[in-house]
Amino acid sequence: MCNFVRQFTLKTIQQRKRISNLNLINANNRFFSEKSEKSEKSEKSEKSEKSEEETSRGRDKEYFDTDLTIHSFEVKEKKEKQTYLECLRKYESQAGRKSDRVEFIYAALKYMDEFGVNKDLDCYKQLLNTFPKGKMIPTNRFQAEFMHYPKEQKCATYILEKMENNKIIPDIETERILRNTFGKDSIPIHKFWRMMYWMPKFKNLNPWPLPRPLPNDPLELAKLAISRIASVDHQSEVTVLQTESVQDSIDKTWIVSAISPTQRKLLAEHKPRTKAVYVEGPFTNWVGDQAVDYFVLLTKNAKDEIKIPRVDPDDISNMEVSYWRLKKTSIVTYPSVHEQLNETIYSVCATGTSSKDSVLSWIRCLQKENPVLSELHVVFTLRQKPEEKIKLLAGMQEKRRKIEER
Repeated sequence: MCNFVRQFTLKTIQQRKRISNLNLINANNRFFSEKSEKSEKSEKSEKSEKSEEETSRGRDKEYFDTDLTIHSFEVKEKKEKQTYLECLRKYESQAGRKSDRVEFIYAALKYMDEFGVNKDLDCYKQLLNTFPKGKMIPTNRFQAEFMHYPKEQKCATYILEKMENNKIIPDIETERILRNTFGKDSIPIHKFWRMMYWMPKFKNLNPWPLPRPLPNDPLELAKLAISRIASVDHQSEVTVLQTESVQDSIDKTWIVSAISPTQRKLLAEHKPRTKAVYVEGPFTNWVGDQAVDYFVLLTKNAKDEIKIPRVDPDDISNMEVSYWRLKKTSIVTYPSVHEQLNETIYSVCATGTSSKDSVLSWIRCLQKENPVLSELHVVFTLRQKPEEKIKLLAGMQEKRRKIEER
């Protein structure tokens, strides 16, 4: 009896173990099957999301490259400030297109000169406002020392350098924008502080101040250039002449001429009469970022013709009192500022066309007030401009090509 009970209990125990093992196996299978289904669903969803992101990025990048950087700036018919700011606002209003922010800013900087806003402070501030606020501020000393977001900081520094090259002094709002974008320990804010220290010091140091904004009229630019050149003699007179008053003149243009009473006297005393006077040029004088060509009427001096006494006004080693001198000496006249060692300058001018005919009309206008010019030999030693040389060489090459083809 005891053996029967023992065998029966062993069998029941074994059956229960088998049932429990089967239950565990079924539970594990259900768990792993559900997990695999979930993972497959998540992978499918991730792949779909990635494909959507890639397509959206591709569309955004394509839209950015064609419509914003090139199309928006090139298609605009009116190249002015309002249309330029409109392109910047259009970029800011587009969602999901901020990954190419630095490239867009460099493209916008390239078109500033074309739109005429390279000297407008509001456009520079609008470009700096394109950067996000607070995201690029360093949170510790290591980020500040190792240039947090270097590409963006270099771009902002380039904007400030363009402002410095165009002589645009930033204001307090510019500092606030840079602080909110990059923080106080960034390279752009240090560049801003250096600009605010030095630029106001050099703003009004030019002895020939220019109007702001600079005029676009060539006649006004020529007046500024000739006035600057003739400022060595405060008695110089700047006059505007018209070639229409000259007989047989081909070019109908204006002439800005400068001559002083001292130069008139030197021209009247020009001896011998057989000695030639020369018209040289054109030379270039820069008025701001505009170039003005001018011509000079002069004569060549011999080596010993102009004697400039070598007197050092700061030397007090051999100082004498003239009242104590018993021996009188002759008075040595110091040459004027127009009498240089190698040449004596009689007049200077700028014409509207910078041609030989306009310079000849200038000489004929000078003859009315300086009749001695009709007795002198005037030699024109005009040089060609680089543009004219390029055209001449191109024409010669074209002629050679036609001869070779024949």
